[in-house]
Amino acid sequence: MAVKLTERAAEEVKRFRQENNFDESTSLRIGVAGGGCSGFNYTLGFDDKFDEKADSKYDCHGVAVIVDKKSALYLDGTTVDWYSSLEKQGFTFENPNAVKSCGCGSSFQA
Repeated sequence: MAVKLTERAAEEVKRFRQENNFDESTSLRIGVAGGGCSGFNYTLGFDDKFDEKADSKYDCHGVAVIVDKKSALYLDGTTVDWYSSLEKQGFTFENPNAVKSCGCGSSFQA
């Protein structure tokens, strides 16, 4: 499995999907894009398109997760969690392939 969500992250995705009236069949798409301070940025979004040739699809605690095969090379073994404190909240990425990460955790170098 390239990417997995913790239960906390899955609950946050479900909450967001419900609050924004997304259809239950809408999947969470996780990927990487060039840029950021360290070379690659993590991307998160909702998508209802799935291409069997270009994408992989996983179920994580009741959330369908789509990862394109190119991003999967950089995300293999990554765990996405939800962090919430008084000063900030958001998704965090624990990526065993990252050689270096920026201070904010939204970009990495592989």
